Amino acid sequence: MSTPAKTTSAAAAAATSRVVPQGGILEGGNPSQYDPKNPIVLFIIQAGIIIIFCRLLHYPLSRLRQPRVIAEVIGGILLGPSVMGRIPGFTAAIFPAASMPSLNLVANLGLVLFLFLVGLEADLRLLLSNWRVALGVGAAGMIIPFGLGCAIAYGLYHEFAGEPGTVHVGFGVFMLFIGVAMAITAFPVLCRILTELKLLGTPVGVIVLSAGVGNDVTGWILLALCVALVNAGSGITALYVFLTCLGWVLFLALIVRPLFLKLLHRTGSIQNGPSESIIALTLLMVLTSAWFTGVIGVHPIFGGFLVGLICPHEAGFAIKITEKIEDLVTVLFLPLYFALSGLSTNLGLLDSGITWAYVIGVLAIAFFGKVVGGALAARAAKLVWRESFTIGVLMSCKGLVELIVLNIGLQAKILSTRTFTIFVVMALITTFATTPLTSALYPPWYQKKLDAWKRGEIDWDGQKLSEDDSTSGSPATIRAEKHGAAPIRRLLVHLRLDSLSSLFTFINLLGGHDGGSTVQPKVHPRKAMDQRRLDDDGATATVAAALQPPPAPPLEVHGVRMIELTDRASSVMRVSAMDADGDGRDPLVDVLHTFGRLNQVAVSGGVAVVPEDSYAETLAGKASDMSSDLLLVPWCEAGTITEVGSDALAMPAPDLHGLATQHGPYLHFINDILARARCSTAILINRGFGGRMVADDQRALGRTVSRFSLRSNGVVPAAPIADRSHHVFMPFVGGVDDRAALRFVWQLAQNTNVTATVTLVEAGPTPMPSSTPTPNATSGTASANESATAMTLSPEPVPAWDPLGERAFFNALRDSLPAAMESRVVFDTLVVPPPASDFLVADHHRFHAHETRLRAVLDRAVAEVRQSPRNAGNLIVVGRRSGLAPGAGAGSSSKHSETATRQALGELGDLLVSAGLGGASGTGVGAGYGGSHGHAHGSIYGGGGDDGSGPLLRASIIVIQAGKRERGHAE
Repeated sequence: MSTPAKTTSAAAAAATSRVVPQGGILEGGNPSQYDPKNPIVLFIIQAGIIIIFCRLLHYPLSRLRQPRVIAEVIGGILLGPSVMGRIPGFTAAIFPAASMPSLNLVANLGLVLFLFLVGLEADLRLLLSNWRVALGVGAAGMIIPFGLGCAIAYGLYHEFAGEPGTVHVGFGVFMLFIGVAMAITAFPVLCRILTELKLLGTPVGVIVLSAGVGNDVTGWILLALCVALVNAGSGITALYVFLTCLGWVLFLALIVRPLFLKLLHRTGSIQNGPSESIIALTLLMVLTSAWFTGVIGVHPIFGGFLVGLICPHEAGFAIKITEKIEDLVTVLFLPLYFALSGLSTNLGLLDSGITWAYVIGVLAIAFFGKVVGGALAARAAKLVWRESFTIGVLMSCKGLVELIVLNIGLQAKILSTRTFTIFVVMALITTFATTPLTSALYPPWYQKKLDAWKRGEIDWDGQKLSEDDSTSGSPATIRAEKHGAAPIRRLLVHLRLDSLSSLFTFINLLGGHDGGSTVQPKVHPRKAMDQRRLDDDGATATVAAALQPPPAPPLEVHGVRMIELTDRASSVMRVSAMDADGDGRDPLVDVLHTFGRLNQVAVSGGVAVVPEDSYAETLAGKASDMSSDLLLVPWCEAGTITEVGSDALAMPAPDLHGLATQHGPYLHFINDILARARCSTAILINRGFGGRMVADDQRALGRTVSRFSLRSNGVVPAAPIADRSHHVFMPFVGGVDDRAALRFVWQLAQNTNVTATVTLVEAGPTPMPSSTPTPNATSGTASANESATAMTLSPEPVPAWDPLGERAFFNALRDSLPAAMESRVVFDTLVVPPPASDFLVADHHRFHAHETRLRAVLDRAVAEVRQSPRNAGNLIVVGRRSGLAPGAGAGSSSKHSETATRQALGELGDLLVSAGLGGASGTGVGAGYGGSHGHAHGSIYGGGGDDGSGPLLRASIIVIQAGKRERGHAE
């Protein structure tokens, strides 16, 4: 009888010990069913839904300039019991109660890391450098809302404190928590709003950031005290918790931080960035500090925040640490945490009149306390009322910090779900309203007016107090502009690493010394003192002359380096670090200052960290603020707006051969600058002007970088340029842009290292209709003969067309040429067929005549460039809009359809670029413009002959557009 029983028990044991099926859905498993032994499956589903939902919500909200936390909280509310939780079975399937501890664990780990990033972002140097106004604004912005919060806490305590899900706490602890929730400001969200509105560099932005740092630190300390009071069993225990936490803070600040700094300096992590070992050590410090503050009764997030505060900000170390971990935290961890906040929010509990009364009351106190407190403190610091109220509105931003505080209160069971929902609604509304209210109170036009008023340039009504341009219409000024003698005094340069050599060459030619001037002999200071005692041989006068400072430089140059601003925390920190350190730490700006000191050019520089789509607006606004005469923008050879890095192996190949057909964002950036700039604008297409040519590095055979090729010692150093001269060619057609270009050439030609040819392009006598070739003539010889006939050089031509008096302007400039420039500057004339008139009745006739004129200018440019093949760089300067129009009706021809490049560079500039990029043998105008009259010639960038042989020629191009003031006078 025992044998069957043993058999049955053995079978049952075998069944229970059977391996769990691993086939998953292939064996009929449900992936949404929570398995405590394998929670990762459901966690991935939950995380995927939350991330996708938040990203989809952020896209429309970003158009309203709202921070990402708004989308994350709203996404959590929609996924929670307020909306989708009402769908039968949704919460039980996707967010079952058994799975919430796993989701909560990951979210809280991400919260610890996020508070570490918040501590890194809170640069205490801002607080110390503006401590007076920061102390006033921060204190008033916390005391008034804290007091009002304590007042409304009385009603909230007696109305909602006894609801389910709460524990009994004393009114003092509840009042302290509500006061902290009202007084705190969301510093991370505040930084992003200031950056989005471009207020970081304004007085309002500096004050708000400084006060926000102090407010943030104070708020977290009060919150830690509040949590300690809740978790402590008695008052004496709470005191012990507070003293232990204070001791931990002192231990981190006085012992851990100096040792950490010493280790960073010894390993070179401050200068070279953190290594993998330093990142591991830093994260261990974060987790250790979070563990300690958690076990003593304070929330673990406070420990992560403390480690962030003690990390150094020197040499951008805090920024580099943030760059290592910020994406994982902001993309994965934070959406989970704030979605949990939304899952705990139930808008259905706002179901009574008294509840909505408290919603309105909490919202009113949150706005009134912060706005009034901040505004009064700012007004006491001598700011105008509009600035003061802007500061108050910004300080009322709650954001994610408020939600963290509320979640701590909910987890500690200080707040009921109904009270938690009331404060979540308040946090969402105050954060959502910050950006539009700030934009309305402090718009860009008001910022410019206020800056001009503070500088004493205008009165409060906007009337100018100083007439700086009083002589702009004087006869002397008009005569100087007519003769091209109005120099460029203020130059704004867009600094790019890939165009630095050519930019410095232009600055040196425009305003620096040519290197050939006589250098005064230097005298040792001791011998100068001895020589000053002599009064009988005139030596004192000689020494005094030698010790005199150099004359004031005729050119003021300001360089602006553009760095892309993203939604990452490290990008915002970089802006704040520049406000604390200044722009002198930027390597490009530092190089610009060094160049100016060595070449006796007055220079200044700055860095603008703005979104990529605001580059053009920033440059144009900077040029307007500085009253620049010329804005110099280099064309990016790689075709990218964002600056190319310095890593040669990672640098993208130049897109020179696609330049004439580009329709990418860089062309839109150039067109946007030309549309916005009020001063004259020069677009530089660099081809080795003052530096190496890009084409010098291009080989017919490609090479692959390997460890052996990197170790090769076969690098040949570049030989110095024997001929340091530059040759400039300008075809002067007429128009306001050509006049601005001619003034630019005139100033370049004043440098003794520059030779220039200015060619007046004039229309010859009207040809007979029978002499006009047909567009079907495709013979290369006929095309060449037509070009040779069109290009007629004459010192005194007799033109048949001069509608704008450009010839008179040209002759006046030629006659006023100084004797010192006569040997280096040549004026001549190129006679081309006239514009289309009544006898050209067909579009193809108009196009052919226009093509002949363009080809004549191009052939003339090639001939000029060939004269100096071995100098330091040739330059062709053209106006963006010239008088070489094809005539009425030609614009409708398909051959002249507007392209993005032609819109940016103008017709003549586009022609030069198209012809130069056609290869070693060059291409004709027809190839560049779709015509059938291809004409082979030496390329401007190609070989020295028709077959592509000969030395490589250098010809950079500058396209100049006159400022709006000059265009207005011309119109």
